[in-house]
Amino acid sequence: MSFLVLSLLFSAHASPSATTPQVDLGYEIHEGWLNDTGAFYNFSNIPYAQPPLGNLRFSAPLKPIINDTKSVNNGSRFALCPQGIPAWTKNATAFLKNGSSILNGTSYNPPIITNLTNVRAGTSEDCLLLDVLVPSAIFDNRGRQPGSPVLVWIHGGGYTLGWKTQYGSGAGLVRASQNYTKPGIVYVAINYRLGLFGFLSGPTFQQNGTANNGLLDQRLALGWVRDNIAKFGGDPSQVTVMGESAGGGSTIHQITAYGGSKGKVPFQKAIVQSGAFLPVTSKQKQEDIFQSVLTTSGVSTLQDARNLSTEILQLTNAKIIGQAAWGDFIFNPVVDGSFTPALPGELLLHGRYDTTLNVMMGHNTDEASEFTSPYVNTTETFNQNVLQVSFPNINGYNTATYLMDTLYPPIYDGSHGYESNFTRATSLVSDALFQCNANYLARAFGAAGYAYQFSVKPARHGDDITYTFYEGPADSVANDTLALAMQDIFTNFVISGNPNRVGSELPYFPDYSQGNLLYNFNKTLIATKPDNLNNDRCRWWQKAFYA
Repeated sequence: MSFLVLSLLFSAHASPSATTPQVDLGYEIHEGWLNDTGAFYNFSNIPYAQPPLGNLRFSAPLKPIINDTKSVNNGSRFALCPQGIPAWTKNATAFLKNGSSILNGTSYNPPIITNLTNVRAGTSEDCLLLDVLVPSAIFDNRGRQPGSPVLVWIHGGGYTLGWKTQYGSGAGLVRASQNYTKPGIVYVAINYRLGLFGFLSGPTFQQNGTANNGLLDQRLALGWVRDNIAKFGGDPSQVTVMGESAGGGSTIHQITAYGGSKGKVPFQKAIVQSGAFLPVTSKQKQEDIFQSVLTTSGVSTLQDARNLSTEILQLTNAKIIGQAAWGDFIFNPVVDGSFTPALPGELLLHGRYDTTLNVMMGHNTDEASEFTSPYVNTTETFNQNVLQVSFPNINGYNTATYLMDTLYPPIYDGSHGYESNFTRATSLVSDALFQCNANYLARAFGAAGYAYQFSVKPARHGDDITYTFYEGPADSVANDTLALAMQDIFTNFVISGNPNRVGSELPYFPDYSQGNLLYNFNKTLIATKPDNLNNDRCRWWQKAFYA
């Protein structure tokens, strides 16, 4: 069958057939529809929490209320959580395309945002929804055969934007899971609160609000999967969490949640793609952001903010995120003393995580070009536009000099991995916020860890997503065979905890204990290579001396 035919089969939105499967969730009866060409049922927009409105705004999510009178929900109410995007992202795109000719002056000056524009259709605070895709053979035989493995997707987007179907429905992964007589998987994708709605924190805020609500939304959704997925034919003891960028960073936080003090996490495997987050430990920075939210929205207390309209808070969110410094998204997971008792790297270093998991972890060759300010021509501008953006307290800990002179010295002959001020800056940002996270996981999980690198040029952050969600030929996919191979490897791991498949023609994928090797996805070749992240830089960052 040609790739074009596959694209038509799995990209088209089939209209509901006469088959209308229903699942009783206790709080509602959810109705799905059959995709005839893909032979799977789609249960869309299932609420997994009470709407986070009123006094539930800025609070931990609560399970839906069980009731005897249950309405039928056909899943037609699509919603995405309120979004925010920094204005500098447009400048970054232009810079990567056209070079320094687009730079004005000696620094980036964010625009002043006064109006709320380009709000996506379906935007709502009542957005805590998830989708379930299940092959019809699995759903129709649930209860009469063992449950099937489950893959839960957590989207990325800098913790300020994105939604569950942004990159695709998951149909390509479902299809891949059924190749080579494999039994197939159940696919789940979730929304979670973003920006100020999901990631406010700080001492004053936490007197009456809950930090890291976006992470807690994800945790509640994973609990929903554990409690309900068998009703769809899934096995709650075979759950894999998968996420990219902020979704990968979220997955790392889920692995290390509560410092491992609450025992087993509600999943058994994880795939972390380019896991990313700004390491926020400073209570002062958290407090400053919260006070900025109050001032910008024109109120003085958290309760006042709970009483504001969604539109006012959306505008506040747009202003604060939109006017961020180059490379910053403002809102991130934070060390809160509870869900995140310390930075995930530290928790992994000290064994404070669920050690029973199997984990795949990957990074792209160029993770940081899009997120690094090009205004870095002097020591002063390097410090101002890189260090102070991501690590505002670094000078107070006397570590800036060590970073600038020893770990990332101004030597541009390539011996340190860079040949210009900008690539020196991208090396630092990539290590600290992206790539070293993969190495922390690889060393923590060892024989239960499988590390890979995506190297299809330019191999920038996010370039691998169209391969992950491949459904047919696309301009952003340079090699269709590679995309299919990646999906095969990912779904092998979801099914068995091992990316290798008996009879596969692909090279053997070693676990990390077998020589600290990476599985390298390149345009024309898949092969293993030494992990260049297994170095002193990543070990230094993991100890969080800057925090």
